[in-house]
Amino acid sequence: MIDTPKLQADFPILKQEVNEKPLAYLDNAATSQKPKQVLDAVMKYYEWDNANVHRGVHTLAARATDAYEGSREKVARFIGARATAEVIFTRGTTTAINIVANSYGTANLEPGDEIVISYLEHHSNLIPWQQLAKRTGAKLVYIDLDADATVTVEAARKVINTKTKIVAIAHVSNVIGSIAPVREIADLAHAVGAVILVDGAQAVPHMKVDVVALDADFYAFSGHKMMAPTGIGVLYGKQEVLDAMAPSEFGGEMIDFVELYDSTWKPLPWKFEAGTPNIAGAIGLGVAVDYLESLGLDAVHAHEQVLTAYALEEMQKLDGITIYGPLDAAKRCGLITFNLEGAHPHDIATVLDEEGVAIRAGHHCAQPLMKWLDVSSTARVSFYVYNTKQEVDQFIEGLKLTKEYFGL
Repeated sequence: MIDTPKLQADFPILKQEVNEKPLAYLDNAATSQKPKQVLDAVMKYYEWDNANVHRGVHTLAARATDAYEGSREKVARFIGARATAEVIFTRGTTTAINIVANSYGTANLEPGDEIVISYLEHHSNLIPWQQLAKRTGAKLVYIDLDADATVTVEAARKVINTKTKIVAIAHVSNVIGSIAPVREIADLAHAVGAVILVDGAQAVPHMKVDVVALDADFYAFSGHKMMAPTGIGVLYGKQEVLDAMAPSEFGGEMIDFVELYDSTWKPLPWKFEAGTPNIAGAIGLGVAVDYLESLGLDAVHAHEQVLTAYALEEMQKLDGITIYGPLDAAKRCGLITFNLEGAHPHDIATVLDEEGVAIRAGHHCAQPLMKWLDVSSTARVSFYVYNTKQEVDQFIEGLKLTKEYFGL
């Protein structure tokens, strides 16, 4: 059981008012707020340990390196990786996916091969594959969606075949909130000799993820959606697959020996971490992992499902609301995308902001899905562990005011 009022005290930003109303921050799918423990850890690094990692032998460099690599160990444990060598620090989910597309994809795809994705994908898990297909002559193939806009094993089975070389799928949709059957799709991919990349940006912050149990070849996620700083993320990869891949960036930190006309690379994971890394971000990510583990991911998920179920119930009492995706909260993580007939999503978000409620409006970096849904944009409310039923009520009252304002 999450003690939300006590937990909210850890988040300084949540204590403010917006437009003279208590802030109800319900845009967590875009980015999460950061607890004081994470903020303090980042400040401590800059105030006391600021030095480059892996290079110096002086005390500050040793402390910085220990903290940086200690965070890698925490992340490996957090996602169930078999070794720290399988955890590569990146700028975020987008960078992680691009590494796989540019390194593994370029080396292993040729004309006639197929890359399988779904209509649910965030642009970060679409555009790198579009570009890879153009470079290699491979073909992009889409898993069709069920009536409630979810991915099913049956639909995946129809398009995964011997031509498939890569399957790239979101663990949790950033628009629908639905949870994909990742392990079953991984089994289909492996049965035909393909690899699977999982976009875990909306999953890792909200539910327990075990990359080995999922049998994911690659798993990508961002720190800023799980209470860590921006500019830090993770690419997990099976060690044997990463070992066989070439680096996608070159320069300092990732080299072993440099000659005039050739160079050799460090072992995993450092061969994929060229240049000075986001040291403070990685340290902050490690503390965010500590924070989430202290709460328990099962408790986090359960808390969000209670809020989601309550919000779905209250929203369906309002005329003119269209909710996209499954109406069963058990089939979702804590986000709901919707439209209000007669009001543009941006207008909905503007009225809600006047009431202190922060939500997202737009195409959510998922334009192919908007086309599939036959809409130009939607509004999205998304919850995290520090949100309350009272904030859901504030959101619902804001929707009622929106209806009144536009005479709906």
